[in-house]
Amino acid sequence: MIEAVIYALIVIAVVALVIWLIIWVLQSVGVPLPPQVIKIVWVIFALICILILLRMVLPAAGLRLP
Repeated sequence: MIEAVIYALIVIAVVALVIWLIIWVLQSVGVPLPPQVIKIVWVIFALICILILLRMVLPAAGLRLP
């Protein structure tokens, strides 16, 4: 279980880094990203993180996602 937690946290950190790098590159190239778009991207990232954590924790608790 500890190994799964560490793996999930590494995946989340890598995905966050990739998203941050994409946003940084787009802004440095000159593509104007409105603040609302950046917020939406981070909300989607948070939902993906919740899904990753739920898929890791729920089977250990004996529950399944539909």
